[in-house]
Amino acid sequence: MFTTIDKTAKNNPFLAGVVAAQEAMVHEIWPENWPAFELFGKLIGQWRMGMNGPVALDHNVLFHRLDRMNLPPDEYESMDAAILAMEAAALEAMRDKD
Repeated sequence: MFTTIDKTAKNNPFLAGVVAAQEAMVHEIWPENWPAFELFGKLIGQWRMGMNGPVALDHNVLFHRLDRMNLPPDEYESMDAAILAMEAAALEAMRDKD
């Protein structure tokens, strides 16, 4: 997930810290959650920013990507819910670091 960051991190102390923190954390992802995790990874640069940092993912981009996946309605809703849960957890984690 961080291959682009890995290349840049050598010259950027902040990114180097992000990469080091990610390497220190090991999390298991259940197979049924893998598609949502991959989609979330593709949205990594789609954060809407406020005065104090990230406030939400750009859901226009999320919906566009979901539409392109041609999912049945129940899978579409499930994937959307999974992304919203990851978004909330990511926002909480980013705020906790401040």
